[in-house]
Amino acid sequence: MSNNKNKIYTKQGDKGQTSLPGGARVSKSDIRIDAYGTLDELNSFIGLLRDSALNNHHKEVLLKIQHTIFLLESYIALNKNKPVAHIPNFNDDDIKLLETEIDNMEKDLPKLSNFTLPGGHQQSSLCHVCRTICRRAERIIISLNQSEPVDEFILKYINRLSDYFFVLSRKIIYETNSKEILWNNH
Repeated sequence: MSNNKNKIYTKQGDKGQTSLPGGARVSKSDIRIDAYGTLDELNSFIGLLRDSALNNHHKEVLLKIQHTIFLLESYIALNKNKPVAHIPNFNDDDIKLLETEIDNMEKDLPKLSNFTLPGGHQQSSLCHVCRTICRRAERIIISLNQSEPVDEFILKYINRLSDYFFVLSRKIIYETNSKEILWNNH
């Protein structure tokens, strides 16, 4: 007799439903699932970016961001009507980290006078992928917030995070002596 507790598949979602922490069953198309699923997608791309040829400082910051995103996913997944085990609280230092990183990177960058296009270097392009997924997650979380209040920290963090990825994309261009691609409206 096999032990199903060790199997990754449970067959519980075969009909399009999934469980939230606390046991509530919802459709896999539920906006809450879409929100934390999009954050999970973002986290995966951040892992890909972190595994590329970045300097150690950028890698360390990205790892901290990944941990915070996982925490955000947990909060969004919570069923507000059924308390579950303790999840760590957010920390304003997470937002301060992003702001400090943005400010420090911008000190070394030329002033931006035109829109930029993704490209110029593979890691910079990956930053743009992360930025656009982050913006999509933000739109979904804002929609979720219209029906169920979302912690204000999550909204602030995600907004700041997309800015971080934009500035990091530019910083990588300059660290690698690559060429920033400016938008030309012909």
